Amino acid sequence: MRERTIIHLNVADFAVAVERAMDRRLRQRPLIIAAEGAARATVYDMSEEAYQNGVRKKMALRRALRHCPDAAVLPLHPDRYERAMAKFLEYALAYSPRIEMTDYQGHLFIDATGTQKLFGPPPDIARRIRKAVRRHMDLDPIWSVAPNKLVAKVATRLVKPAGEYIVETGSEAAFLQPLPVGLIPGIELSDLKCLQQLNLTHIHQMTGLSLEQLDILFDQRSQTLYNAVRGIDLSPVLPVGQKRPSISAGHLFGDDTNDILLAESALYRLVEQTGADLRGKGLVTGRIKITLDYSDGRRAIRQAFVHPASANDFYLFSRAKSTLEQACKRRVRIRHLHLMCDRLTYAPAQQALLAPFEAEKKRTDRLMAAMDDIRSRFGSDALRVGRTFAVSPLSQRDL
Repeated sequence: MRERTIIHLNVADFAVAVERAMDRRLRQRPLIIAAEGAARATVYDMSEEAYQNGVRKKMALRRALRHCPDAAVLPLHPDRYERAMAKFLEYALAYSPRIEMTDYQGHLFIDATGTQKLFGPPPDIARRIRKAVRRHMDLDPIWSVAPNKLVAKVATRLVKPAGEYIVETGSEAAFLQPLPVGLIPGIELSDLKCLQQLNLTHIHQMTGLSLEQLDILFDQRSQTLYNAVRGIDLSPVLPVGQKRPSISAGHLFGDDTNDILLAESALYRLVEQTGADLRGKGLVTGRIKITLDYSDGRRAIRQAFVHPASANDFYLFSRAKSTLEQACKRRVRIRHLHLMCDRLTYAPAQQALLAPFEAEKKRTDRLMAAMDDIRSRFGSDALRVGRTFAVSPLSQRDL
């Protein structure tokens, strides 16, 4: 197999960096970005100064301001960050058609394999892109060069908030060995606690576990994590314009219906399907999209961002239910309901310990893990949530 060279560019604290680029006065004080007008607003992003004062993502805004009372608070501007990402992408496109945006938070993967004769060594490409972005956008990306996406991402995590890192081909496993387990993408907070109970805190300790032993701890994700701690990642960098990964499921009603309770029951079954798929792959979704096909041939599509990104059925259903209500505005019967989850990313391990409702989140995450275990042993219908009994599991279809 041909050796790959992957560049990872990351603008640390991207939302903050974009706001500061637009208003230089914001550089003189700590900055917190949170949803405007929300009764229980949480921190979306924060500057390095606020972070050093104890502010964390998803922390309640009131608590964050107690940690950092001098911080300026700005409302969230997703459209602004998307435009900045599009421009960031433009400066990288000159060097490779294979560039992947994993999210809209300042991350780009560039496959620089085979470009050396045209543009020189990959580290030089990374430096040129950084120079152009600093000059024209007033943003300062950190970068790494590595043989695959996973190792490149870990490398940029090491040098955040500013710096560069090069991991040579063949040294992936040695590079990862001394690092904390929490730096591996896909390791969740619940996983870390489980590993800590077994005194497994560093990657070199996990590489001592066999695949069979990892099966006991991680079930369906064991093979993925077995490879990850060894620096093995064969996932490609998706070409610009290629359809992004997504997980979806659909339900075709036996008889067209305008019963909203029946539609919600079907929706919950779809959430369960997609949620189980996400958790099995160690992923979370940042956006959900609902499509309704009516009996008269018309279609309604609504979408909603999921923040923080999640794979928890209970949390996803609350977002999906409100999105369904927005889509279901006609008095015409519904024929088909489709749910799609995209903007997929690895579940973050280092979540805010003081985030609001953290105790409730831990409880529901444990419940989800227990339900997944029962269903994997005895079948998907061995355990069902009451609201789904309005819809027969035989009528569920992946479409």
